[in-house]
Amino acid sequence: MTARPILQWPDPRLKAEAQPVTAITDEIRAIWDDMIDTMEAMPGQGVGLAANQIGVLQRLAVVDCSEERGQAVRMANPEILHASDKLRSHTEASPCLPGVWASVKRPRAVTVRFLNAAGEVEERDFVLLWATSVQHQIDHLNGKMYFDNLSRLKRERLLKKFEKRRR
Repeated sequence: MTARPILQWPDPRLKAEAQPVTAITDEIRAIWDDMIDTMEAMPGQGVGLAANQIGVLQRLAVVDCSEERGQAVRMANPEILHASDKLRSHTEASPCLPGVWASVKRPRAVTVRFLNAAGEVEERDFVLLWATSVQHQIDHLNGKMYFDNLSRLKRERLLKKFEKRRR
């Protein structure tokens, strides 16, 4: 288990749609373990990570929004079955785009179907920060960044700010 390097925007793999996982194998479990180590090593402790953020173009994600940590949910092929009508704003960021963040409105609660670490189909409800993180990771798996949910003007400002900080 190892913390892996995180891809930096505008790496093209961050814009690519990840491929479905056909079976939960020891290799997949090892990738999840590395993803959790990578998430835990993030500055400020991350609450989620999608596999394409570490260059693995498979539909794998981990989320852990628990106070005590160590509660990571491992997901393969996550898909949202239901999203609440009630929206929640939350400040989002990504280690792929360090030093910038933006307030994003997303459904307050989601029901997600995924393959779990045992290889079983699981449906789980996520609310508040857990729901935000799951949706954020699914966006990554679909080749989207959180700033793709912003207006064109806000997105351009955020990317300009990022470029300025990067220089």
